[in-house]
Amino acid sequence: MPLTRINYLLIGIGGAIIALGYTMMYVENRADGVLSLYVSPVLLVCAYALILFALLYRRKK
Repeated sequence: MPLTRINYLLIGIGGAIIALGYTMMYVENRADGVLSLYVSPVLLVCAYALILFALLYRRKK
């Protein structure tokens, strides 16, 4: 199952969202902050799910 252009695009978007999530955790630098405690984990889970979807996605012909 070869990956197509859309698969690579979705993987790239997921990687960028992961980088954004970890950056948000680092920037706030507090253990009880809103970004590091609530927003970043949800963002990271969604990004990993997007990458998993991108790996399994195949366009119907």
